[in-house]
Amino acid sequence: MATTTTAKGILDTETDSYTGFNNGTRYSVTSFNISNLVGTDGDANLSKIIDMVDKAIAKVTDAGTKLGANKTQIDGQKTFVDTLMKANDRTIGILVDADIEEESTKLKALQTQQQLAVQALSIANSSSQNVLSLFR
Repeated sequence: MATTTTAKGILDTETDSYTGFNNGTRYSVTSFNISNLVGTDGDANLSKIIDMVDKAIAKVTDAGTKLGANKTQIDGQKTFVDTLMKANDRTIGILVDADIEEESTKLKALQTQQQLAVQALSIANSSSQNVLSLFR
């Protein structure tokens, strides 16, 4: 049977919990009772809690920095893919245009050959008529 683990966030880690405060109380960034912070011990404990919060803020800032860097990288890759797709579209268009031009040239050549063949047949037919008229 597989065991599941509960994911912990930046503020849920045990490294952000401190024991050994002046009154032996254990504090975590996510759960502490501010009413227990009284007197000199409370001031010292509050200072340690502020340090914990500062460390948590630093971790959140680091996470934000990593997210920002990842977003920038993804945006760059997206721009690259968009540019590549546009280049492919242009290239395909050029290839299609080149094929159409080639086929158009072939068609014109065939039409010219057809006209020449018709003219050759016309000349041949008229020549035979001239030969026949000589025999009359």
